Amino acid sequence: MIYTLEKARRDFVAALTVATVALPQGMAYAIIAGLNPVYGLYTAIVSAMVASLMGSSPYLVTGPTNAISLLVASSMRSYMGRDDALSMVFLMTFLVGAVQIAFSLMKFGRMIKYVSHAVVVGFTCGAGVIIALGQVHSLLGVSPGRGYMPLVVKLYHVAARIGQTNPYALGLGLLVIAVMLLCRIRGKRLPGALIGILLAIVLAWTFDLGRHGVKLTGEIPSVLPRPHLFRFSLAQARGLFSGVMAIAIIGLVEAMSISKSLASISGRKVDANREFRGQGAANLVGSFFQCYPASGSFTRSAINHASGAQTRIAGVLSGLLLAAILLLFAPWARYLPDAALAGVIILTGYGMVNVGQIRQVCAAGRSDRTVLWATFGATILMPDLDWAIYMGIAISIFLYLRDTTTVPVRLLIHPEAENGTFREKEIDSLSQPVDVLIIEIGGNLYFGSSEDLERKLEKVEGRARVFVLRLKSIHAIDVTALDVLGAFIRRVQSAGGKVLMSGVRSNLRTILGNTKLVEMVGGANVFLSEDDMFAASRKALSRARELLANPSPPGLAPLPA
Repeated sequence: MIYTLEKARRDFVAALTVATVALPQGMAYAIIAGLNPVYGLYTAIVSAMVASLMGSSPYLVTGPTNAISLLVASSMRSYMGRDDALSMVFLMTFLVGAVQIAFSLMKFGRMIKYVSHAVVVGFTCGAGVIIALGQVHSLLGVSPGRGYMPLVVKLYHVAARIGQTNPYALGLGLLVIAVMLLCRIRGKRLPGALIGILLAIVLAWTFDLGRHGVKLTGEIPSVLPRPHLFRFSLAQARGLFSGVMAIAIIGLVEAMSISKSLASISGRKVDANREFRGQGAANLVGSFFQCYPASGSFTRSAINHASGAQTRIAGVLSGLLLAAILLLFAPWARYLPDAALAGVIILTGYGMVNVGQIRQVCAAGRSDRTVLWATFGATILMPDLDWAIYMGIAISIFLYLRDTTTVPVRLLIHPEAENGTFREKEIDSLSQPVDVLIIEIGGNLYFGSSEDLERKLEKVEGRARVFVLRLKSIHAIDVTALDVLGAFIRRVQSAGGKVLMSGVRSNLRTILGNTKLVEMVGGANVFLSEDDMFAASRKALSRARELLANPSPPGLAPLPA
């Protein structure tokens, strides 16, 4: 593909727009992580460039995100305040990158779909609540205490100090929120966060608000991220392992969700394993340039797409432009009030609580609702956010396994006419014995569902002289389920009945042959699947009537009275 001047122009415009958004976001998200804002800028610069070069999506912009920042704060809470705290953060970034690279090498791109969407929505909404309420103290200009603390504890301390509210800080925070909301109303492309922060800086500098108790960000070095070696220790790595895995998983889920969402709009395909590699490389390289863990940003990626980005060069340019902004304007950041950033963070957290997605998940069924609200509650209440994610994943897997233990087994009522339509009925609807009974079995038959399959087959035993097992809808089968089918066939045959099989796919035919089930029923009684949905069933029905009309010795047993 030729990179034209027009593509370069559109990439530059998109990159400039993304950089103006990344500046306030990078600083705000670093504060959520419990770090100096400059590390958020470093992360936004390096990660965007590396991930764009190594990834597959032309729109995905990688850098600090709100959810990942919150996970970093939770995982690092016992290390903050120590002399080696920053070294531990960079070690965590390195480990996250290594895990994500390992996932890409093991071709785990498809495995990410097994992390339920309900888990991601529940965690994201819970994180939004924590992020928004967790900045109330900065908005009010009061101190909740030192170090990381769970949300409920922090709110208790803030409530106890509510009388110490600084009106100047509160005014600045509300001003930033008002500016952002106004910009959203007037036009989505207006950088509301950047305008609000610049206005707050001007007010803080003009009226010297630092002297009125307004806490300012302080000095941000006007230097680019430099190579930095951190201390590697296996003992420290083991201590970080739980948080590393949670960040690596959620980071990849975020990145893939964003990439696929934008790909569906643009029609461009995304390579999942290459995207894993890009995210892993961004964190791996970023760890040596004083970056904390990064992931794909939905806000910046959507802006990149909406602004006309054409290639992955746009992501690289956004990092370069942000670096230029850092060099030119970092000295002014010393006048940035914490309350102004709190306003940006509060509105960002509010935006994470997506009511539309909550309704969509809740409408999908009881299992998804349970997973969503369990993950949401655990995210807010648990002191360790990584365990909230693990709990959500565990519950979703448990409910999935519970749901898959039920085998769809129905009766097919055959038509009187030769080309009539088959009708489905529940197995409990059979009121009296019949000559031929067609039993449709579907789904994944494995050890977990074998007991339900056996129970349902027992219900129809003795209710017909010839049983036709329609197996067209079986997707997979294991040895335990095969044993259940074999036992059913033996019981029917010992009672003088016959069992036929219809709709058998070629791969299933091989399995049935290898396990002697074809031999048990007879090769002439197995009918392979055809393009016509009920062709095999009609042939099996014809064969059943033939057996009823001309029973071979010892013959078909009569139906029970």
